[in-house]
Amino acid sequence: MQRLTRYHPVNAPTIEHTALFGMSRAVLQVFSNYQAARTTFVQTMADLANRPQNIEVLQANGALALLRPLLIDTVPSIQQSAALALGRLANYSEALAEAVCASEVLPQLVHSIASQSRFYKKTAAFVLKAVAKHSPALAKTVVETPGSLDALVGCLSEFEPSVKEAAAWALGYIARHNAELAQQVVDASAVPPLILCVQEPELTLKRIAASTLAEICKHSPELAQVVVDQGAVAYLSALVQHPDSKLKRQVCSCLAQIAKHSVDLAEVVVEADIFPKIFVCLKDPDVIVRRNAATCIREIAKQTPELAQLIVNAGGHAALVDYISNSTGAARLPGIMALGFIAAFSESLAFAIILHQGILPLKDALFTETDDHIRAAAVWALGQLGRHSPDHAKALAQADVFRRLIEAYEDPNASADLKIKAQRALKSVLEKCTHLPALEPLLLTAPPKILKYVVHQFAKVLPSNPAAQRSFVKSRGLQRIQQLRAEDKNSKLQEYIATINSLYPPELVQYYSPGYAEALLSRMEEFEAQKSQ
Repeated sequence: MQRLTRYHPVNAPTIEHTALFGMSRAVLQVFSNYQAARTTFVQTMADLANRPQNIEVLQANGALALLRPLLIDTVPSIQQSAALALGRLANYSEALAEAVCASEVLPQLVHSIASQSRFYKKTAAFVLKAVAKHSPALAKTVVETPGSLDALVGCLSEFEPSVKEAAAWALGYIARHNAELAQQVVDASAVPPLILCVQEPELTLKRIAASTLAEICKHSPELAQVVVDQGAVAYLSALVQHPDSKLKRQVCSCLAQIAKHSVDLAEVVVEADIFPKIFVCLKDPDVIVRRNAATCIREIAKQTPELAQLIVNAGGHAALVDYISNSTGAARLPGIMALGFIAAFSESLAFAIILHQGILPLKDALFTETDDHIRAAAVWALGQLGRHSPDHAKALAQADVFRRLIEAYEDPNASADLKIKAQRALKSVLEKCTHLPALEPLLLTAPPKILKYVVHQFAKVLPSNPAAQRSFVKSRGLQRIQQLRAEDKNSKLQEYIATINSLYPPELVQYYSPGYAEALLSRMEEFEAQKSQ
């Protein structure tokens, strides 16, 4: 028989319990509403801060002061959104970044990195990057925040790739400003994990890590040596042929930053077998890849004749000529300078460039480019090609380079640097030029400072060349020389003219001298007058 349970008044809810339960729900609802409001506010602030047109309004209405306490909110998502909003504000301008630092949020961010989720770590690193990017002073403020570099380096070992990316970005923006800040990044042991990041499968992480290594290397040989000693070059060299253009940009840039400092560092890069695969990058569809590859080749070429010879042996000079021929503007500059450095070392290296038609694109750059620093580089490179021997100078003369150099020298809008380089190039090449037919037109067009170099060449070549002496008279060169004797009293020029005149009979020299015809007419009139008497 089933036993019935009697209802007892003790088990029934009392009026007091019912009232207390209702009050608890009301209190909890208040907290729930507050949390929802904070969440809505901070998410909206983060969205608004992502639009530049809203920044000034947010700043004017005290956004920083309202966001700061939310960094220590009890709800992690609110903390993260507050940090994101602050990062976007700091990213907008240097003044706002300084305001973020003044609000003393950086210590709180750094302190929270170790204990928070990967989402918060990514956002905190973004804030540090946004502050550090504006100036060395702000980057120093980030570094001087206790534990900041250690926290960022720790993030490089996180499992989540996006956290590593954010930390690598922040370290790169710190290191980019000066050698002191880059050294502090190195001292925080950032280089080994950055090299590991280069080896990760995620493309974005590879790019950012390579970029940060380049920012470290660029300041000094010592910093570049640290990166080299950790074995970075081998991994970077392997990525020169990677199909991703954005990664190749950073890889070529990093290798260039390493090679530029010294012969030893350049040799390390070369020994990593970047030739000839980096020459393929000179034909990459991406213009920045092409420019960075040319820059890397330039930094290697400038170091020693042996390294320049390695480039030529691998066909790099021909690749550079093609690159300059197919490029315009600033992208041309590293290729032009690379050819100039190679040509400067020896006759054979310069002649290899001449044989591959290297003069024509350099002359084109001098004629068509509008930026004087590019034109000046082309002038310098042409001077390096032609200064070695008469054959080198003849190649420039036959390509009508002298006229272009004189035009650059006489250009009233040309910079002082371009004019100086044009004069130096003309002097060095004319001193080697023995191809007189190319020099004769210059007797009529060259300005006085250049003219003396031209006349000097005639004074050197004509004495040992009777055929050239006769040709010089027939082409009216001797007549032009006599005009110069009357016009210019420069002692050096007069000395050269005297040497030339000594090769001819005095009557011939007198015949071509200015005023000789008038003198003959005057003598004829005197002769007729004497006859009439």
